[in-house]
Amino acid sequence: MACVLPASLPAHVDFTLPLGQVTAAPLPAAPLGSGAWRFEVDAAWAKLPKEVSLGPTHGGVVVDKAGNIYVSTDAEKTGLLVFDASGRYLRAIAPDFSGIHGMMIREEGGKEFIYAAHVKGPQVVKLGLDGKAEWTIGIPKESGFYNQPADPKAKATAFRPTAVTVGPDGRIYIADGYGASVVHVYSADRRYLKTIGTRGEGDNQFKTCHGIALDTRFGAPRLLICDRENRRLVHTDLDGKWIGVVTTGLRRPCAASIQGDYVAVAELEGRVAIVDKSGKVVAALGDNPDQKQWAQFKLAPEFWRDGIFIAPHGVSFDKKGNLIVQDWNFAGRVTMLRHAPKG
Repeated sequence: MACVLPASLPAHVDFTLPLGQVTAAPLPAAPLGSGAWRFEVDAAWAKLPKEVSLGPTHGGVVVDKAGNIYVSTDAEKTGLLVFDASGRYLRAIAPDFSGIHGMMIREEGGKEFIYAAHVKGPQVVKLGLDGKAEWTIGIPKESGFYNQPADPKAKATAFRPTAVTVGPDGRIYIADGYGASVVHVYSADRRYLKTIGTRGEGDNQFKTCHGIALDTRFGAPRLLICDRENRRLVHTDLDGKWIGVVTTGLRRPCAASIQGDYVAVAELEGRVAIVDKSGKVVAALGDNPDQKQWAQFKLAPEFWRDGIFIAPHGVSFDKKGNLIVQDWNFAGRVTMLRHAPKG
């Protein structure tokens, strides 16, 4: 069967392997991990009716207090698909926001809201759980990063937000991972305040700051940033002061989900890592031994193997310690890892 690809593909990845050259040997769908980090694989968790398509997956996953799971999609006229904990499809919401990337859920005044980086916008949007927009934040022109350069031959930097999180005081942190590779800070009432970092490989620098999360494991809250092309996780304080590198040598970290003392990291190069407070990788889940498959958006379903990841892009713990993993894939791929620890 021929694979139909979207009309336009994300510009941030170079494809080095034609689809027909990607092959895979059969691999067993055994439980992943061991001990406290043992999981059973439910690759068919997302149960969709025939008239609904998962669409290309290039975003993230969040879980509300009721246990419902929101999966972003690049499908036309759909922003998020909503499932219950069993994988039963409930509804599609936010039709004006196809192409939502990283997102988070925050409770405010007894109600839950989704803060989402809408890379197609380009903008950040605050949504109710019904998918209705509360507000949007567009290009942060005040930052000075997106002004047209004086040289007409020079290329202007585009704003392409990839992730967002919110501090305890309501400040909004927007990671422009696909654009200037900096983090913009807004007040709770959406006034531009400052920009954190510059593009590069050193301290206070990022090279595709792809994911961002509020980290409360160390007392005073911090920002945990997935510095993807520097292959590391880093910490800053909420004012943007550099704290340091948490973990190095990762496989292009895209997104992080924190539960207890641990963080699950979606790595674009074929695995999910579990990292402890000291920055040590204590478990590697779904590690794909075929490096030709890593980060292959065009890899067809016939080559997928249950429990073996291709390009983890979004990840979220649920309240039971299960992990929902979204691969970056043209056909759409979401896997439920059910926590099944053994002593």
